[in-house]
Amino acid sequence: MFSGKPVKATFKCYLPPAQTDVKTSIERPIKLEPRFLPGEIIVNEANFVRKCISPGNGQDDLWGRLICTNFKVSFIPQEPPPKQKAQLSHLLLGQHDISLTCLEQVVTVNDTRGKRKVLGSNKKLKFNPAELILYCKDLRVIRFCFDEAGPESAKKVCLAIAHYSHPADLHLLFGFEYQGLRYHKYKANLVNGSDPKGGTQIPFFDRPSDWDREIKRTGASEWRVCSINEKYAISDSLPEYIVVPVSLTDQEVNQYSPSFSDGRVALWCWNHRNGSALVRMAGLKDSLAQKKPVEKILTAITKSHRQRQEVIVSDLDKSLPNIQDIQSAFVKARQICTLDPFEESEERWLSAIENSRWLEYIRMFLKLSAEVVYNLEGKNVSVILLEEEDRDLNCVVSSLVQLMLDPHYRSLHGFQSLVQKEWVMAGHRFLDRCNHLKKNDNKESPLFTLFLDCVWQMTNQYPAAFEFTEAYLTVLSDSMWIPLFSTFLFNSSKQCTQLLQDFAKNKAIPQDENHAVFFPPVWNWSQQFSSRDQTLFNNPMYVGKGAACVQNGEVKTFQRSKKAFSSTMRIPSTSLRNGVRVEEEPIHRRGSLVSELKADFSPVKDESPSERFFRDWFSRPADQQGLLIPLVLPSHVVLWKLFFLRWVPEACIPHGGPATVYHKVSQLVDEIETLQSTLRQYKGASPRSTPVPSSSGPPKDQTRMYFKATSPGDSPTSPNILNSSFPFNPVGNLCRRSVQGTPISKFLNGAKTWLSTETLSNDTF
Repeated sequence: MFSGKPVKATFKCYLPPAQTDVKTSIERPIKLEPRFLPGEIIVNEANFVRKCISPGNGQDDLWGRLICTNFKVSFIPQEPPPKQKAQLSHLLLGQHDISLTCLEQVVTVNDTRGKRKVLGSNKKLKFNPAELILYCKDLRVIRFCFDEAGPESAKKVCLAIAHYSHPADLHLLFGFEYQGLRYHKYKANLVNGSDPKGGTQIPFFDRPSDWDREIKRTGASEWRVCSINEKYAISDSLPEYIVVPVSLTDQEVNQYSPSFSDGRVALWCWNHRNGSALVRMAGLKDSLAQKKPVEKILTAITKSHRQRQEVIVSDLDKSLPNIQDIQSAFVKARQICTLDPFEESEERWLSAIENSRWLEYIRMFLKLSAEVVYNLEGKNVSVILLEEEDRDLNCVVSSLVQLMLDPHYRSLHGFQSLVQKEWVMAGHRFLDRCNHLKKNDNKESPLFTLFLDCVWQMTNQYPAAFEFTEAYLTVLSDSMWIPLFSTFLFNSSKQCTQLLQDFAKNKAIPQDENHAVFFPPVWNWSQQFSSRDQTLFNNPMYVGKGAACVQNGEVKTFQRSKKAFSSTMRIPSTSLRNGVRVEEEPIHRRGSLVSELKADFSPVKDESPSERFFRDWFSRPADQQGLLIPLVLPSHVVLWKLFFLRWVPEACIPHGGPATVYHKVSQLVDEIETLQSTLRQYKGASPRSTPVPSSSGPPKDQTRMYFKATSPGDSPTSPNILNSSFPFNPVGNLCRRSVQGTPISKFLNGAKTWLSTETLSNDTF
């Protein structure tokens, strides 16, 4: 019935053939998988979660999977946006990750009543959460919505996040699990806590040799390393090795230590080239009955000065705010910068920042540190910084004084050794002040953040004097909330030693192994960032290494001479209460007119020696490799915008902010260094001889700058990623109501408005 010969088709179709492969026509679902570290496990999760990116209709919101692990809260977008090429990328945390230690508060919101509840480790949740708001210690505020997620899974993931962000014990922090596995997996490549190619190691000041090198570097010939506190025999919070005057015997140190709080006798910090010393000391347990130990120590410090000058004692408890006041000021400033809607507070925003007293406290610390500098440099006398416990305010002031006096500490390597010496080994309570275990809010205080803010104020006023950038200071602050490094986890060197010994025993690590190997400090930045991202820490304007030039075919470096100024100009009284300035004398910037400079720097009748000291110093050009004194007027001490406002989309300025200057200067410096590198590749015996390429030149791709020099044919336009939040990304880290521009109600409310021309023409007179 059917013919075996196929019928010839008569219809010709010009469309492409239909897709017959069913498997390729079906769109495969994206597999959502987080990135785990060794030892990291999923505790709970919820699917179909919405991360709020923008207020309003939520068109830009991301849908995905919310995961809680024993280390972090991770959001995995279903359709991840294209990653920006030039963005600071963390090797341990993704763009949508928050470490559990970084969480300040975990808040759930009820959909029906809008009721909010702050969750803790043991709190129950009676309603099904519609939203989850995470308030982070790095000032991020992140919001998730459970519109399509199952109510039970939403409740479980919220409770899991709250529980694991409140660890009951320090050993439960993820760092102890991670570093144990990391050690056994990579121990063949670990040398002193880092990869052999990880770079220069900083001194930890946990051995006599580190202190000996510091003594020799500063010329403190009348001071010696004392081992009386080995195995923490006299003090639980001091390091095992301290520096004391040569005239003070170990027996005397042992005899006098019980008279001081926690046995903290006078601890040497730094020595001036004129012989004066900076010393820190705790208060006496009984100041009336135990004056003899202080007198003996003062006598020994006096003898350590080559001119036998008397010692000045600066009581910081009487001069500076306490830790509770500092915490209160920081909380107020954080509230204003990250939580209060700008459209409701913009008229009073600057006054609100001032009334928080955060900037006032910054000025107070800088001013008092400058006064100590005057005593050391101008009066040539040793100074003892006295604090009741010698573990909070003394850390800030001693570090700032050394930054002002010693250019070594303004280099990246020197600054990290300063933090290690004056904070970590000196016994600052990082565990309590950071409140890692969230057990006692009364002990929490941002002393280290305040110090970094003070350092930023100095870098802002003297941008060429510091090797590091504000991006480095911000990243260092963020590292406090990553519990994988030993630097910011403990209250003292003794606590660190004991806990890490127990940790090594439990993880089968040899007891003689260096702690820095199996639980490294934060200073090896290759643990967190790529080599290219670490170039964001390099300040292109830094002049500390001297200028180079070429003579007769050879590159020669000429170091800038250090001018021994007798430095002197007044730091005016900056007492400020409730935003009102009291009895201040104006100080003009260096860019003022000559007439203003003459009037400002003219002699003053009955001028004190300290006033002459500061007046003389400010009358001369600043030596970037010499003494630096910050200006402390309210107009000079400003808000650290990158730290406080980097996560606020409303405050982000596209193609604006300091990043644009950093971009241009980096390109210029990279071009100069490229030319210098090219010149070094040639050797010439005489000016007329033919240059011969040298094989010892550096690689062409080696550069210290993040932004490389452009080629002559390239466009001079700035990258799209440049904004005032660079190198951080504010998108999606804060959701609040947004108003474009100033609301018209601000102009109309209680104000007399001008009528339009059209309205006036229609009116009859």
